[in-house]
Amino acid sequence: MKLFLKSLTASCLLMTLVIGHAQELKIGAVDLDRVVRDASISKAADARLDAEFNRRKRDLDEIDQRLKTASERFDKDAPTLAESERVRRQRSLVDQDRELQRKRREFQEDLSQRRNEEMASVLDRTKRAIVAIAEQEKYDLIVEQAVIAGPRVDITEKVIKALSANAGK
Repeated sequence: MKLFLKSLTASCLLMTLVIGHAQELKIGAVDLDRVVRDASISKAADARLDAEFNRRKRDLDEIDQRLKTASERFDKDAPTLAESERVRRQRSLVDQDRELQRKRREFQEDLSQRRNEEMASVLDRTKRAIVAIAEQEKYDLIVEQAVIAGPRVDITEKVIKALSANAGK
């Protein structure tokens, strides 16, 4: 019985120490989706992508519109065209459509690659901002994408502000 009481007392002391130590931990949580959506560096990255790719997108849209107009004209004229002229124009439309699809694929691939590059840069800068906050404010643990993070541990806004303050760097 004495052994049981000693074990119980030791367990209680150990639990008290563990709980006491756990209360001393400083924990933070970051919502990366919100950082990526709201941070000024993310918005600047979107603006750079728009500036870089809007011209190509407009050009593709113009080519698409011209092709649609030519196709409508062909559909209207087809019954009155000679067989050889109808086949020639039809092949031309198919070739133009194939070329447009190729250009659209290239555009999407280029855009996707650049978007990934910009996102990698944003995430790298975000990680550096989180590490700086952790060091400055002596956090023991910072988690990303917590299921639940109360306002006491949510440092997302601090990260967004730190990124805005260091936007030029």
